[in-house]
Amino acid sequence: MEIQAAQDFQALSIARLIMQAMNYDCCRYFAGPEHTLDDFERVMTSLVLSEKSQYSYLNTIVAIGDDGGLCGMCVSYDGGRLHELRKAFVDAAKENFGRDFSNMPDETSAGELYIDSIAVNESCRGQGIATHLLHAVIEKARAMNLPAVGLLVDKGNPKAEKLYTRVGFKYVGDGTWGGHEMKHLQYVL
Repeated sequence: MEIQAAQDFQALSIARLIMQAMNYDCCRYFAGPEHTLDDFERVMTSLVLSEKSQYSYLNTIVAIGDDGGLCGMCVSYDGGRLHELRKAFVDAAKENFGRDFSNMPDETSAGELYIDSIAVNESCRGQGIATHLLHAVIEKARAMNLPAVGLLVDKGNPKAEKLYTRVGFKYVGDGTWGGHEMKHLQYVL
């Protein structure tokens, strides 16, 4: 397995993993009742291909398996750029779903490399890939001279929370995202 920068040709696979990380209830929440998960996947794929989106392949690292297939991904960016990067999502939701998320609460802020999404393909789980991705993002934060790495974890996902705390993330507060109650965790460098 190798961790590397994502490439644009991986956009569809990355979008599908982002949706998995969001969970499909959140995807449906953002798409609204008149739209399908396929509609949301199409929009997410375009956001991954965009260079000015929080979900851009430029903000993504991937885990490549020994067979050359994409096993996992992690999207992260400087939390101080959240509003600038979120604009593409807000605009796409308005254009494609007729929904306005411009007043969505901030999930991160300056001084934090924010892990927006992390997911591992089901066929690749149990191999430590998520841990490798998390360590790579911690190194990315060091290289960017950011003092912390942060993420939100769904309160209904204790397995993911256990992984993050095992790596060294600590609870710093509560929040909501996509209609779900979340915990904000940080790894302080």
